[in-house]
Amino acid sequence: MAKTILVVDDKKSLRTMVQSYLTQEGFRVVTAADGREALFVAREEKPDLIILDLMMPEMGGYEFLRVYSKEAQTPIIILTARVDETDKVLGLELGADDYVTKPFSLRELTARVRAVLRRLEKADVQQPVLQVGDVTLDRNTRRVTVDGREVSLTPSEFELLATLMGSPGRVFSRLDLLDRLQGDAYEGYERTIDVHIRNLRTKIEPDPRHPRYVETVYGVGYRFAPVEP
Repeated sequence: MAKTILVVDDKKSLRTMVQSYLTQEGFRVVTAADGREALFVAREEKPDLIILDLMMPEMGGYEFLRVYSKEAQTPIIILTARVDETDKVLGLELGADDYVTKPFSLRELTARVRAVLRRLEKADVQQPVLQVGDVTLDRNTRRVTVDGREVSLTPSEFELLATLMGSPGRVFSRLDLLDRLQGDAYEGYERTIDVHIRNLRTKIEPDPRHPRYVETVYGVGYRFAPVEP
């Protein structure tokens, strides 16, 4: 069955262009002109992935992210005409998985869509349940519990945690983790990983300022703390 993609942008010409291209690539595409309409469409269609513009009337992309990320863990790729790093980081902090800067290549956008979807599909055939200490991650149900308390993660946060928990004690560089998230050797935006790690720590760590689980190895990257015998 074709994956459903929701394209949200206030410019009809852009929506039509992206919808046409992705449809030719084998996807089912639905569209919305602003965040408010996108909430209605997303709740009805349950898309597999959302392509989201940030600057829109009625309800912008940031507000959509704040609302919808509490309802579903749908992967989101943001579209932004802004090149300021702060805007990109804010989108990632609110739960987006990736970003594409306008103007963009339809081929690159499609590749990023496929990479995110491929990453989620790959997770389904790996070891279904990971448990390290009092942290448990279930790939089948997409549930994570910490000391019996369930926490809600975005798709990128979930995959980062699964990667780290899959090899406790192993140090992953930012480029390693970026490649795991994007699935292809794109020109990296390593700050993406720092933002996702910070968000992840906020959700799973008793004290995010002094992490117990996701440790920083200075000058190298991150690792999930192994359980001491």
